[in-house]
Amino acid sequence: MRTAGTHLFPMMDRVIFGRPAAQALMEEVERLNKRRVFLMVSNTLNSKTNEIEKVRAALGERFAGLFDQIPQHTSRQGAARAARAAVDVEADLIVAIGGGSVVDASKIMLICMEHKIFEPKGLDGFEIKIGPDRVPQRPTYRPPSVRMIAIPSTLSGGEYNAGCLVTDTDRKLKQTFFHPLMMPIAIILDPELALHAPETLWLGSGTRAMDHAIEALCAKNGSPLVDASVLRGVALMTRMLPQSRINPIDVAIRAQCQIASWLCAFGLQARVPMGASHAIGHVLGGTCGVAHYLCTPVMMPGILQYNEPATEEAQKELAIALGRPGGRASDAFRQFVAELGLPTSLKEVDVTEGQFDLIAQTTMKEEMFIHTNPRTVSKWEQVRDILKLAA
Repeated sequence: MRTAGTHLFPMMDRVIFGRPAAQALMEEVERLNKRRVFLMVSNTLNSKTNEIEKVRAALGERFAGLFDQIPQHTSRQGAARAARAAVDVEADLIVAIGGGSVVDASKIMLICMEHKIFEPKGLDGFEIKIGPDRVPQRPTYRPPSVRMIAIPSTLSGGEYNAGCLVTDTDRKLKQTFFHPLMMPIAIILDPELALHAPETLWLGSGTRAMDHAIEALCAKNGSPLVDASVLRGVALMTRMLPQSRINPIDVAIRAQCQIASWLCAFGLQARVPMGASHAIGHVLGGTCGVAHYLCTPVMMPGILQYNEPATEEAQKELAIALGRPGGRASDAFRQFVAELGLPTSLKEVDVTEGQFDLIAQTTMKEEMFIHTNPRTVSKWEQVRDILKLAA
């Protein structure tokens, strides 16, 4: 049990759950007195379902525009193009409807809109960098004056924090950006909308939510509130995610998975630093093209194994939450993702040992969370050792 520390609260008004997105959004728009609402949406949701049209119809004259061309891994180019479109229509509220890439793009475009950044290179200097003392250096700049609302269609949970990942495609590098006011002012959880997520994306994003929980639980500077919430989230996700695979059109089960994701993300809300799983996962995505929602299944068992000497008590609690008390948390998580039919090794996502040195060196140079891992990682060779555990 943690006996000292600080718990931080996010710049967020509310989470609305179990409600139709269009209805809940309109109530929020009226509460915030917004007149020019710009939608950032998943191309699939826009082109293959009527979910976005429901939202447009509900907004009526307050609908200002729409952008649905954000690629996986959120490129600088896509965010800059979307920002220009939003500025051109004088948007006063951004609404993200979709998965993590759409949510992250909506966050960074708030900065692009504020600073009139309409070309990819304009974001240089806004990213978090690693200083010579391995301490993250967050730049100071004028905060965004436009806020956003998130309506997620997957379970990853990135909407519950004020940071985002954006890929510099020229360098094949994911970078972290952060400002407290990039936090969504409201999050709307609509289980009907979540029915449209493809199975592998849905299941993989559920494990990504659990990643947030596990890294917060094992972190050196969490809080009792975070620990209690994320353990409850892991336990709920452990029960409900397999059920959603068996009953993919059960709305009540989808709703429970969304609540599990919310609980798992409590560490993100409180700005508890993540660890090696996030650091390495960012590089796997930006440099190797691995889907974000597959990074946790392949990396987390090895991460837990590496961190076990420094996180023994937390991992005992984690094993209980995973439904396997008395066992090793690494084995419990590996078995859980295998039973979901997800990959459990790097080779299954086409990452070879020949890439390990590049991944390890990039992680140590570019990723702040490798330096907040609960077991110290001071050399790139140690990152390579973790990768070997996931090979």
